[in-house]
Amino acid sequence: MIWTLVIRTIFTYLFVLLSLRIMGKREIGKLSIFDLVVSIMIAEISAVALQDLRLPVWHGAVVIALLVLLQIGVSYLSLHSKKIHDIMEGKPAVLIENGQINDSEMKRTRYAVADLLLQLREKDISAVADVEFAVLETSGKLSVFAKANKRPVTPDDLGITVMPATMTTSVIVDGQIDDDKLSAIGKSRHWLREQLVAQGYESEKDVFYAGWNGQTLHIDRVDKDSQIKKDSPLL
Repeated sequence: MIWTLVIRTIFTYLFVLLSLRIMGKREIGKLSIFDLVVSIMIAEISAVALQDLRLPVWHGAVVIALLVLLQIGVSYLSLHSKKIHDIMEGKPAVLIENGQINDSEMKRTRYAVADLLLQLREKDISAVADVEFAVLETSGKLSVFAKANKRPVTPDDLGITVMPATMTTSVIVDGQIDDDKLSAIGKSRHWLREQLVAQGYESEKDVFYAGWNGQTLHIDRVDKDSQIKKDSPLL
């Protein structure tokens, strides 16, 4: 009995994991109503399959597979039909326009003024008059666009040219050199160790984290109370 439960649990876990991966990656807060319904149904079916050992485990697998196929089919149709997309996903609602609250949209979406003001404060906006547009997205998230004169100054506003942002590559993590990452940025262990010596480190074992952003190597030293034992020389 216990082994049957273990096997069913492992199978259900792997099958549900595979099903969710097939459905695609989305944040929980960005799930559409249809995606949320399918996810809840999958969770409920999985629970029943684990609790009722009298039911063959493949019954639940078939139902989950059908739900996944239904979700993929509806998503495909939504991509090619605006009408179906609007039915399944809904439409964004403009709650604020040119500093004025849209009363009719607030009532239609049953969105309270107190909730609207709370969302604005969370985005560091204290007054409705400072908002150019506030859009309630189909995911339930409120997108807020401040008026031009209330937005932070950008380099473009000042006519300043800045270097594009680069992704930091982790070359040392917990005292271990990542050779694959070094190879990806065209560097060697010899280069890395020269960089460590230049910044006063004897070994990579003294480094908890090191990241290369294309110009500089940022190093975070291992804390004294958790320092890794130095068992290999630097050079």
